[in-house]
Amino acid sequence: MTQEIRLFGAIAVRPAVLALISQFEKATGFTVAVKWELNPVVKKQIEAGGSFDLVITNPNLIEDLTALGKVKAGSEVAFGRIAMGVAAKAGGRPLDIRSVEAFKHALKSAGSIAYASEGSSGGYFSGLLERLGIADEVKPKLVAISGGQTAPAVGRGEAELGVVPVTSILAAALEVMLVGRFPAELQSYIDFAIGISAASTDAEAARQLSEFLTSKAVDDILAAKGVERRHRAGATPKRASP
Repeated sequence: MTQEIRLFGAIAVRPAVLALISQFEKATGFTVAVKWELNPVVKKQIEAGGSFDLVITNPNLIEDLTALGKVKAGSEVAFGRIAMGVAAKAGGRPLDIRSVEAFKHALKSAGSIAYASEGSSGGYFSGLLERLGIADEVKPKLVAISGGQTAPAVGRGEAELGVVPVTSILAAALEVMLVGRFPAELQSYIDFAIGISAASTDAEAARQLSEFLTSKAVDDILAAKGVERRHRAGATPKRASP
């Protein structure tokens, strides 16, 4: 009987991880059953008793789940970090967001801006508008999108721009393009870590998947999908951006 590993992950890492699953399954003979939700929902469902073998979410949430006895102590490893970016409909006019002033101008000039209303990125973006002093002008233009559909919503024409982790933009339909990453002064990387369930039915299989996802062998694939390796496996990851 083929062993099934239950992987529960944040939507932001979905495009990158899915690019690796078949490679792992072919090499090991295991099958991986995946489930994706926004970071806060991942934590909430596991707290409520949701079953999983491996989880990928923000490091601070892994720490919380470890304290609750849901994640095996000592199993946490860093996965990578994802930058924030701006999406637009493919074929649109060129847009400059390389400097802070250009970024502010682009937001103020847009007719509408989609953002992840329930995720880590949406919380950061809302706070950023306050810091930049343009909240009153920009917030009426915001289009709240749930369920990790921010970039596709731009492709469907539901908003002129989208503010979302780069992985989601790169994985969206051909109708969506990456305008660029946030200016360095405003960039907030969202960190992700991996933890093994304290109640895993096969902790050894889960450990093998964790080691595969954090191995140097897959760094290039992850980079192409928008995940940067800030930490090596076994290092202690920092807390995610708000």
